[in-house]
Amino acid sequence: MPHIVFNKINKELNVPSSLDGTNFNFIAKSYNFTDSPRKTEYKISTTRDKKEFLLTLREKEEKLLLKPDKVTRISPVQLIKDSLNSYAKITEAEIAFSNTQNFSQKVEPTQEYLKDIDYFVNDFNTDKEIQIEIGFGSGRHLLHQAKTNPDVQFIGLEIHTPSIEQLLKQIKIQEIKNILVVNYDARLFMEFIKSNKVGRIFVHFPVPWDKKPHRRIYSNDFINEALRVLKITGTLELRTDSRKYFDYCVELLTNLPKGKITIDINKDLAVSSKYEDRWKRQGKHIYDVVLTCEENDAEINHEFDFSFKKEINFLEVIKRIPTKTLVEKDYFVHVEDIFTIENKENSGLIQITFGNFDRPLSKYILVEEGKASYFQDSPLPTSANIKAHQKIKEILE
Repeated sequence: MPHIVFNKINKELNVPSSLDGTNFNFIAKSYNFTDSPRKTEYKISTTRDKKEFLLTLREKEEKLLLKPDKVTRISPVQLIKDSLNSYAKITEAEIAFSNTQNFSQKVEPTQEYLKDIDYFVNDFNTDKEIQIEIGFGSGRHLLHQAKTNPDVQFIGLEIHTPSIEQLLKQIKIQEIKNILVVNYDARLFMEFIKSNKVGRIFVHFPVPWDKKPHRRIYSNDFINEALRVLKITGTLELRTDSRKYFDYCVELLTNLPKGKITIDINKDLAVSSKYEDRWKRQGKHIYDVVLTCEENDAEINHEFDFSFKKEINFLEVIKRIPTKTLVEKDYFVHVEDIFTIENKENSGLIQITFGNFDRPLSKYILVEEGKASYFQDSPLPTSANIKAHQKIKEILE
């Protein structure tokens, strides 16, 4: 990810202020709410191109490191680079290292087909069949499918920003009109597609996560969500080179109350990745398992109010906020960090992780003069997030 290392900063950043299209809104300073000592860290609220996010500034080996905050990630990368450069310029900082400059002319990716998750929650609607690829990587398979099936609306999910930008560039170069791209966890995303609308879900060569199986895309919840969004005869298609992952998924699928699965070994597709070609040359097996949907499902309701009604005494709350994870039967809440906003009374940021154990969500709660709200946007209204929100309200209010 882009970042800048400073030898020193010569001019204090006054907020609010702006430079070259970047707005700096407030600065929040880390607050030690646990017994473990830590170095001071700052979160800088930044807005550029109508997108609000945080930059992180902290000490690193007697220098200062400025980088994008990992929780409030955004795309494209160029937007982050421009914001980092604006900070360096406005503070007249002495730069020791930077990877935020562009030294070659490249095809600029189109943003028309890159959508935020809110678009799919609130605005997405189509009469076309939907097909979804989860973790599209280089995008070769997704591009092939979109060109071959122009009447299908494709959605590509990926959390690796360089892969997203590579695909967006190819969409522009090849003038493809039927792909939408979203940077989001597929395990959460599936809950916001209407029931019985999807023809195919591709999960090709997912990370096996042999040492962290809880991070795998395939789970009972994921399979049930896939069956809900799939139309009758729609398919959930796994392709993997990992025998362990294949066996794990087959066990999940064969423990369904009912269903139809098809298994193939070393099946040739019309398009394959360079890695798949290499694995086949090495004699490594490729496994396919396809689950076919055989019945329709009911729609689900996504409406929920994630607001905080009562005024919050921020300084009192952070003195008594729990430092240990609150674990309930089907959800959890864990406060990761706390930051106090400088030069503003009763204000700060609470970094919190919560929701489903298999699909945790990390957010900031912004408290400004006693009024609390989720930073950037509200959580997605999953059942686990709703229950966790009620617990968070108890803690804060």
